[in-house]
Order: sequence, then C-alpha cells, then structure tokens
Amino acid sequence: MTGNGDQTDRVAKVVASQPFSRHLGAELLLAGDGRAELALPIADHIKQQHGFAHGGAISYLADNAITIAGALALGGDALTGEFKINYLRPGLGEMLIARAEAKHAGSRQATCVCDVYAQSGGEEKLVATALGTVVKIG
Repeated sequence: MTGNGDQTDRVAKVVASQPFSRHLGAELLLAGDGRAELALPIADHIKQQHGFAHGGAISYLADNAITIAGALALGGDALTGEFKINYLRPGLGEMLIARAEAKHAGSRQATCVCDVYAQSGGEEKLVATALGTVVKIG
C-alpha cells in the first residue's frame, strides 16, 4: 500500500496522542487514500492465558485501522458507528498488522474492511477480518 507522507505523519501524531494506543504499543505504518496500516507487537501484556494475542488487542487494532481509513475517506474526524470482527486463527508470532480500507464513503459515513495478520519469521497469516461503519463528526 502506498501512503501519503503528510497524511501518514499527521495520523501518526493522532495515534501517538491516544493513551490506549501508546499503552498497547501500536504504531501507524501507512495512511492515505482511504487506507491505513497499523502494527502492534505481540508482547506479553497483550497475550491471553494460552500465549496468543488477546482478541481484545486484535479487535482494538482492527477498529482503530478502520476508523483511520474511514476518517481519511471522509476527509475529517470520525468515530466508529458499528463494528464486527471474525477471528480466524490464533494470533501467534512477533507482530500483528492491520490493513484497513474504506470500501465506500458518502458525505457522513464510510464502510470499511480490515484484515489483521500475525507476522512470524517474515511470514504473515490472516488471524481476523472485520467490517465497520465510520461516522464523520464535527
């Protein structure tokens, strides 16, 4: 995915200003053209009792990526209006990567999709897919 450098820098500052994103260790990789890519290390503090990335951490990553993609497509600040996620396999590895895209944007809302991958040893496996509606605010 190609990102707009100015948009990526601006959105990276937004992500860095979110206390929860900082707490988890999330990092914006790319943003632009109704797309966003976020990364989250699979560290001990985001794992559940079996050693997998917790579903809440995977869900956070998908939700935040969807909201960023939707906000970019809508051209302003936005919030998640609704969100659905399907977990496909355990999140194992070193890193989670969420790739979101606005599939449709009107004047006030956007419908977005996101796939979340677990990276391990340079390979990626799809662990979850999500669908959400993002609503423009302000």
